Amino acid sequence: MKLLIVEDEAKIADYLRKGLAEEGYVIDVAVNGIDGLHMASHGNYDLIVLDTMLPGIDGFGLLAALRQSKQTPVIMLTARHRIEDRVRGLKTGADDYLVKPFAFSELVARIEVLLRRVAGTTPVPDSLVLTLADLQVDLGRRRATRAGQRIDLSAKEFQLLSLLLRRKGEVLSRTEIAEQVWDVNFDHGTNVIDVAVRRLRNKLDLPFDQPLLHTVRGMGYVLEERQS
Repeated sequence: MKLLIVEDEAKIADYLRKGLAEEGYVIDVAVNGIDGLHMASHGNYDLIVLDTMLPGIDGFGLLAALRQSKQTPVIMLTARHRIEDRVRGLKTGADDYLVKPFAFSELVARIEVLLRRVAGTTPVPDSLVLTLADLQVDLGRRRATRAGQRIDLSAKEFQLLSLLLRRKGEVLSRTEIAEQVWDVNFDHGTNVIDVAVRRLRNKLDLPFDQPLLHTVRGMGYVLEERQS
């Protein structure tokens, strides 16, 4: 699957390019509306991730022009939170809409759902439901359960758990967690990561017999099932 990212903020564009490439997509990036429109119109993309605030041509103008010739699925990204902007984007032809800041796991889930919808399949993809032992995380419904019991998580806790579960068995450093869960300008000198992991562990492991979230001293954290 080939995706086009149209985003003028270099750090965000690079973050999305790397993250989506790790998910198995082929990624092209345009950093302004003029290049984005040219690439979207002449390239063969399965989906476009489109920012609204762009130099040259804004995202709304780009989308309106693109819809004259192509119906490539488009997910719009914006820092705006007004309902009018969301309605305008959808009326212009956007297939989905995410307001910054957003969870990367949610963007991936929305991309997967939209691509499946375009392909003509309606069931929720298995890749949206992640499991480990008796833990189950439904990315599409943003729901986490363990042993059938609902786990109430904040947005950041859900994003952190989703990241760890996608990379289960792999030790993730605090730096990598910060880059994936918090924004690209995150201050790595704080203890926010440790506090967030502790809160997640209290909800995920303490009520149950078998711990799944483990600390690897000097390296980071890993989510895995270990034999006692």
